[in-house]
Amino acid sequence: MSDEQDVERGGGPGPQEPLPQEPLPQERLHRLQRRLAEFAAARGWEPYHTPKNLAVALSVEASELVEIFQWLTPEQSAKVMEKPETAHRVADEVADVLAYLLQFCEVLGVDVLDALAAKIERNELRFPVTGPPTSNCHSSE
Repeated sequence: MSDEQDVERGGGPGPQEPLPQEPLPQERLHRLQRRLAEFAAARGWEPYHTPKNLAVALSVEASELVEIFQWLTPEQSAKVMEKPETAHRVADEVADVLAYLLQFCEVLGVDVLDALAAKIERNELRFPVTGPPTSNCHSSE
C-alpha cells in the first residue's frame, strides 16, 4: 500500500498534526495594525502620531507613490511591476501608505474594513449599474 493510500484510509505512521491555518485577512490586518502601534510605542513616537501628522505623512507617502508614475505613459505604468527596481519601489511606497493609513485609523478608532465596506455600499447606491460597462467615464467625472 502506498503512503497516499495509507493517508486516505486514515492509517500511517501516527496521528497527523493539523496544518497551521493562515489567519483571516481581517485578523492579519488587525495584527499588523497592532504591530505598527507597538513599533511606535517602543520608540516613544505616540506624541507625534496625531491625526494631523499621520494625515500629512499619508499624503507625503501617497505622493511618493505618484512620483514613480509621474512621467510614464499609461502603457509604461501598466508594466511597472515587470522591472525589479521599480516593482520594489512601488511595493515599498504601497507599504508606507498602508502603514500610515492603519496608524491613522488606530489613533482615531476607525475600523478600516468597516469603513471601506460602508463606502462601497454607498457607492453602489450612488452609481447603480444601468447597462453594459462603459470605458468613457469614471466616478470622478
